[in-house]
Amino acid sequence: MISIKSSRTILQCLLAGGALCVAFSLPAAAQVKSTETVEHGTAAKEVKVERGEIVYVSGNDVVVKMEDGSLRNFFNVPDSTTITVEGRQLNVHQIKPGMKVEKQTITATTPKVITKVETVTGKVWHVSPPNSVILTLEDGTNQTFKIPKGQKFTINGEETDAFNLKKGMVVSAQRVTETPETVVTQEVRRSGTMPPPPPAPQPDVPILVLVSTAPPASAPVEEAKAEPAPSRLPKTASQLPLIGLLGALFCGISLAIIAVRRLATRFHLAE
Repeated sequence: MISIKSSRTILQCLLAGGALCVAFSLPAAAQVKSTETVEHGTAAKEVKVERGEIVYVSGNDVVVKMEDGSLRNFFNVPDSTTITVEGRQLNVHQIKPGMKVEKQTITATTPKVITKVETVTGKVWHVSPPNSVILTLEDGTNQTFKIPKGQKFTINGEETDAFNLKKGMVVSAQRVTETPETVVTQEVRRSGTMPPPPPAPQPDVPILVLVSTAPPASAPVEEAKAEPAPSRLPKTASQLPLIGLLGALFCGISLAIIAVRRLATRFHLAE
């Protein structure tokens, strides 16, 4: 049988183990004072501009012809997506083919550094250098802390490491961590212009008719323009008429010679 003394020893060990379990189960930040500051750097902005012309709209599907001539399909465009046109917000059901559209995507990249300072003060209840220490905090609870490499503790205004900690010492420890982060934000601006209206049809111009009582003036007679003579007469007949004409001419000349001779003979006889 187990003696009463042994039973008491076992009970004390169980109670001590239970106390340690409770100490480990407490959240580490319960008694740790923490402050956090954020320092923002200079934001870098990048603007991407895309332009095109709407060539097809059907329901929530849109086809846009980009500046480089390529066609870009946009399927299931949400009704919440709007385009600013002449100060109005138009959704996908209000846009029309022929509209010129422009999309600006503004990307801002902002660096920031988050500085976190954690401070804890308590009485050393147990220390296991150089890995951990159990402190009794101001509310009387025990809490376990992992000791980072190179961590220093302040005791009575003097700094020391984990190897110089003793049970019952009141210590204060501080941890400073800096975490760099980059915040990327995007802003999309959509604008457009309505297509030009179709050209207005030409108005019907009435024809003014003047009625005159004076007799109508005779129309001027256009002079017939003489046609230029051909450089070469066309050949329309044979040479028979020419031969006949020459024969008649020779007969006339012969008759004239005979008549002249008769007159000369008569003139000589009269002398």
